[in-house]
Parts: sequence; C-alpha cells; structure tokens
Amino acid sequence: MIENSKSEAYAAAGVDITAGYRAVELMKKHISRTKTPGADTEVGGFGGLFEPDLAGMKQPILVSGTDGVGTKLKIAFLMNKHDTIGIDCVAMCVNDIICCGAQPLFFLDYIACGKNVPEVIEQIVKGVCDGCVQAGAALIGGETAEHPGMMPEDEYDLAGYTTGIVDKAKMIDNSRMKAGDVIIALASSGVHSNGFSLVRKVFDVENADLTSPVERLGGKSLGEALLEPTRIYVKPVLALLKEADVKGISHITGGGFYENIPRSIPDGLGAKIDRSKIRVLPIFDLIAEAGNVSERDMFNTYNMGVGMSIVVAPEDAEKALKILRDYGEDAYIIGEIEESTEKITIV
Repeated sequence: MIENSKSEAYAAAGVDITAGYRAVELMKKHISRTKTPGADTEVGGFGGLFEPDLAGMKQPILVSGTDGVGTKLKIAFLMNKHDTIGIDCVAMCVNDIICCGAQPLFFLDYIACGKNVPEVIEQIVKGVCDGCVQAGAALIGGETAEHPGMMPEDEYDLAGYTTGIVDKAKMIDNSRMKAGDVIIALASSGVHSNGFSLVRKVFDVENADLTSPVERLGGKSLGEALLEPTRIYVKPVLALLKEADVKGISHITGGGFYENIPRSIPDGLGAKIDRSKIRVLPIFDLIAEAGNVSERDMFNTYNMGVGMSIVVAPEDAEKALKILRDYGEDAYIIGEIEESTEKITIV
C-alpha cells in the first residue's frame, strides 16, 4: 500500500483511493498463481510487461481479443456471488483467439464500480485469476475505477483483454476446409456469457426464486445454473492442434450457431448440422419454455450446449475426439462440411 496517499476532498466526492490500494493488496495472492515464464514483474506499475519466447517460430503473429461479461453481471449482483464472473471474462477473450490457433500469453482486466469494496474486487479478480490459470495466461495488469454517481454503489462492470501468439504457418484460416470434413462439438457448461438480456426477461430475474433447487437442473438453483462460468477450451485445443489437422474453429457466443459457425467456413461450403446429435442442456429448454422462444431463435441466440465447434478431416476425427476427451472435454460429432451456398443448415 502507498503510504501517506489519502485525499479527504476526493473521498468526500465519493472516491476512496485507499480502498483501491487495499484491493490491490488483497488480490496479489491470486495474481501470483497466474505467473508464467515471461511474466516476472509485479502488478502495480504503469504498464504490464511480458517477454515472449519466440524460439522455434519463423514468423510469430500476435493475436488479441477483448470482451466483457455483459448483463450476466446482473445475476452475480442478485446472487451476491462475485468469484466466478472473472472466469467468464477471461473465457470470452481467450476462447476467441484460440480459434485461429493462438496461445494466450497474458491478460489484463478493467473493473468499473460504483463504490470500491476491496473484498468484492478481490473476489472478482480471484475469478479472473482462476480463468487465467485455466488458459495458461498471466495476469500482468489491470485497472479498477471508482465511478460514484455514474453507477449504483453495489454494481460494477468488468472487461478484459488478452494477447496470444501463433506462428503464421500454423494459423487456422479455413483455406484447406473441404466437403466431407467433420464437425466436432465441445460441450458448453451452460449459457456461458451471452443472451442474458433475454434470460433476464423470460425469467423476470429480479423477482424470480434464484436460490431454490430445481430438479430439471440437477438440483442446482436457477441462479447457480445461470452463473455457471464459461468453459475455457484453450488447453485441449492447443493439444489437439499439435496432433491433428484442424481446419476451422468457432467459438459459439452471441448469435449462436447461425452467426458463429459460418465465420469459420469459406465461400462455397456450408455446415450441415444434425439437430438430433446436439446434446441440448436443460437450462436451454427452460429458457425456451419460460419465454416461448422458437427453436430457430434459440439456436440464433445461445450455444445450446455446444461452446465450440472444430472442423477436422474425416480421417482425423477419432484421434481428435480421443485427444479432446482425454483433456476432459465432452466432445462428439454433430455434422459435416458440404458444398453449399448456405453457410449453415440445421436439420
């Protein structure tokens, strides 16, 4: 903590800078868990430093991604549970850059809050650090900003940023994809971090029972199911890339199947998805029923139980499934690539 740094005038305006110092002290033990080779400096300087290992790379390409958690934060506020939302923030960034084959190197977070409560900030950052450990990325910096008068004292917003690296020759760019290639699904953990404006509307979450066990959710409460953190796919996908010919990867986020899967498919080809193969999670059935949402809209909004799709050559399919399952992923085939003017069909 910085000694003798206190402003009575600033505190009277609603900003307690000493709370910020206290929050940093509380989060340091969590940040230390994320350190990787190349990340040797202490958090708290003006910039986050990282020394990448470029050995063996002929043409290293940096790949960056940034995202937030959206209105899923409202569920965290209502549940007064803040220790997993940071995992979502990391996941939304690192799962994006792995789609082109990039290994995440480091992460930075940004928290804006109505009032800096150090113990709450610590819990948020703990989640960020948990996500960084899962992704193999170092948390090398961040920012907490107190915004009195702009947002309620008991609310905050959370965003993050990651940079990864990949050798240009190993980038995934869909140029080798062809008809007959197989589409593999990696199961999601739940709603992940998209479509929560609709979730909040259909369940009327401000007035709903978020804490009682729900049989259809395996005994979890509605609040627990909705807060289930986004699955991070970095380590299994990196392992797969070393052993199999991966031709395309899609992170299924906002826009669901119809927006995200086509982003990894070149013109002249399309994804033919077998609807009967998709293992839809119970939470999505509840959303559809509570809001009378059509199946088309559900697949155009949510991941429906598939957090990531991977395209491989048919001869690599069994090997790919084994590698992914060995890393604990629920991986299974949901379709194939075909010659088509439609980028995606679900039949």
